[in-house]
Amino acid sequence: MSSPDTALPPADPQPAEPLTPVANALVEFLAEARVPTEHGSFTMKLFREKATGLEHVAMVMGDVRGSALVRVHSECMTGDVFGSLRCDCGPQLHFAMNEIGKRGSGVVVYLRQEGRGIGLANKLRAYQLQDQGMDTVEANQHLGFAADLRKFDAAVDILAALGISSVKLMTNNPRKVDTLREHGVAVEERVPVRSDVQPENERYLGTKARKLGHHIDWLG
Repeated sequence: MSSPDTALPPADPQPAEPLTPVANALVEFLAEARVPTEHGSFTMKLFREKATGLEHVAMVMGDVRGSALVRVHSECMTGDVFGSLRCDCGPQLHFAMNEIGKRGSGVVVYLRQEGRGIGLANKLRAYQLQDQGMDTVEANQHLGFAADLRKFDAAVDILAALGISSVKLMTNNPRKVDTLREHGVAVEERVPVRSDVQPENERYLGTKARKLGHHIDWLG
């Protein structure tokens, strides 16, 4: 008997909204379904990265072709799912979904690159090092990784498949802005993503601002 994953067809040939063909795309469309949330009703579109098999998600609301309000969000199980106060990932995700809900259209591209690309196991090891006094960048480097291993190429192709060529990008990370522009996506505006500062994440946010160049202007 086939496992549920292997039983999936390689692609869904008939998405509800036709996708824009993308030459030499890094991703392929797999499936979609309507997902009602507290922020409104989204269509979850699932894409698979051809080279790695990683499955990425686009949460789409309304008509997004042309210009769209967009959040490119990297997976954070601890913050997004379990509400960890070590980071601001969960609040950033919900901020973005709420802004899209208020506008009535937009996209969250959810990339499966946990722990800034080092994976969940190494992320937990990095947390242990942070509890011993290292900051988030020092912990990654101590484990033999760069401060940020994430790539956003797949997000560029997902946006292209959705017919999006211009974005208002919800991010505090200038690297995301630069990467999208380098790949031909017009970033009309960077929309700051505000979140509450907690005692548990104040140092983390400060490190992101000082060492990674994130725009966290409200941090005291």
